[in-house]
Amino acid sequence: MNNANLAYEQTFDCVQCGYCLPACPTYKTMEKETHSPRGRINLVKMAAEGKISLSELEGPIDLCLGCRACETVCPTNVQYGKILESAKEVLQEEKKKKMPNRVKLFQSFFFNKVLPNDAVLNMAGSGLAFYQQSGLQKVTRKLGILKMFPENLASFEKILPDVEGPIRRKQRASHYSAQGKPVYRIGFFTGCIMDTMFSSINTLSIKLLQAAGCDVTVIKEQTCCGALQSHSGEINMTKMLAKKNIEAFEKYQFDFVVNSIGGCGAMLVEYGHLLADEPAWAERAREFARKNADISVVLSELSLPFKKEIRKAVTYQPSCHMTNVQKRTKEPLALLRSIPGIHYIELPDHDMCCGSAGIYNLVNYQESMKILDGKMEHVRRVQPEVIVTTNPGCHLQMKLGVEREQQTDKIQVVHLVELLAEACEINV
Repeated sequence: MNNANLAYEQTFDCVQCGYCLPACPTYKTMEKETHSPRGRINLVKMAAEGKISLSELEGPIDLCLGCRACETVCPTNVQYGKILESAKEVLQEEKKKKMPNRVKLFQSFFFNKVLPNDAVLNMAGSGLAFYQQSGLQKVTRKLGILKMFPENLASFEKILPDVEGPIRRKQRASHYSAQGKPVYRIGFFTGCIMDTMFSSINTLSIKLLQAAGCDVTVIKEQTCCGALQSHSGEINMTKMLAKKNIEAFEKYQFDFVVNSIGGCGAMLVEYGHLLADEPAWAERAREFARKNADISVVLSELSLPFKKEIRKAVTYQPSCHMTNVQKRTKEPLALLRSIPGIHYIELPDHDMCCGSAGIYNLVNYQESMKILDGKMEHVRRVQPEVIVTTNPGCHLQMKLGVEREQQTDKIQVVHLVELLAEACEINV
């Protein structure tokens, strides 16, 4: 076999039946067998057998969203995620051999020093908050400076959330006592990008849990979940971050480790798989993964103090991480439909990925926009006033879709937590 690190044995589980094809966003938009799950699996098998080079595998793997919808519909239970992960790891090692030193240094700095580092993220958050609040953003847009930037960066600048900056985050307490008799003891996972860009959603999440009867603790020892590192094939780095989080949270007696980030949640529940081959960590990782839950899972078991009706037409774009990895589809929808006054409209083909996929929409912008345009066709059919998401990447992607449709004055994009908090009259 040409490369022992590729998940060769797992490729034989695929019987090439084609059930995955209608579920695959890249196959639907690119219409090429090499950009379908079964096509990619076959390429991995051929690369492992030495029949094709790794360079021939690179393009199809890089253009995979990693949404794993193919796993959900597969009749033979093919573990596509494991196959994809092995290919990304092998390809990343090959890329490093050819990569200029400056690029290696930048990647190492971003994954090692930026994402897991509160001080660096605080600086980034401060810079973005200053850009938004000082008037610099308005001047930049008025002068057309953004036209000088690549289309992907210019597009996402338009839909950046209002960043609070680190001062507001520092005002967050480390412990929130339950209102009434405590039902659960919660360790809250804040995430790195989430707490920089969407810190208000984290704060609202904590207050909702508190209002529902949970003691909530935000521990300082936690770090980045490792999702972006894993998606980039940096498996050793991902394992290091996983071990840090396991060590941090297992010091406390929490009933659940809760997050409001579909992507991070998917990574956290897979720590057991990630560290399965390390005897000293395997059981600890499985226990940590077992305790992890999206906020919708915990809140759906409790009672929220609704005080206000939300009389709006609302649709829901599920996160692929929630649907295909965490396997949580009922809880977010049940919570959404429980909000007084809501007129819920199901989004056609809602399980199809929106094209966000971590940083996919930045590095593969055109391919991502084709997928997003298809999603927005369905949005036009149902004409909602509000689109609800459960993941920051999906949130920004759908906001971009609304912006591209020139519907920002008609359609609002919110996180489920924001809508629940509004109905409970809970503020940051």
